[in-house]
Amino acid sequence: MSAYAQDTAFISRRAIVLVVIILLHVLLAYGLATGLARRAMEIIAPPIQTTIVEEVQQHDLPPPPPPPEFERPPVEVPPPDINIDIPAEPTQSTAITDVTDKHVAAAPPPARATNRVPPSTGKNFPNSADYYPPASMRLGEEGSAAVHVCVGPNGKPSEEPTIMKSSGSARLDEGAIKLAKAGHYNPGTEDGKPVTACVNFSIKFQLKN
Repeated sequence: MSAYAQDTAFISRRAIVLVVIILLHVLLAYGLATGLARRAMEIIAPPIQTTIVEEVQQHDLPPPPPPPEFERPPVEVPPPDINIDIPAEPTQSTAITDVTDKHVAAAPPPARATNRVPPSTGKNFPNSADYYPPASMRLGEEGSAAVHVCVGPNGKPSEEPTIMKSSGSARLDEGAIKLAKAGHYNPGTEDGKPVTACVNFSIKFQLKN
């Protein structure tokens, strides 16, 4: 009899535990179906809220104003002491003084005028045709050369003649120098006396038609 009572108590405890487990599953299924679990999670752990903070753009601020300029007071410089020496007035004297300038050099005597005559070509002066270069004649070269000749008192060139202005042909210039060297001149004179003097003249080479 006592053994039957123990079995009955054990079975009733098992039945209670089984019923509790079933009820928990039913509640859990009901909660999932109705959203109670989500509300419970929101209560336990509230949702994270995100806030977008806009960055405030800093505008360029104007530069600070320059410091005020202080006006410097003018510096007063005292004027320098100027001593003016006023020369004393010369005393008037009745004595006679020599006012002539003793350092004035005497004027040189005037140059004596001279009568100068330049040299000139003399009689039987050579003809340019006699000194015409043959090569220039064949090539038809023509021209005029200016020569510089210094003539001695004897009427002959005292030095080698030179070309003052070229004819444009070296052959014609050479012929002009030979002609000037071979010619005889009337010497230049100074107050009627023959002297060494120089003269310039032209020698023209021209072919005859």
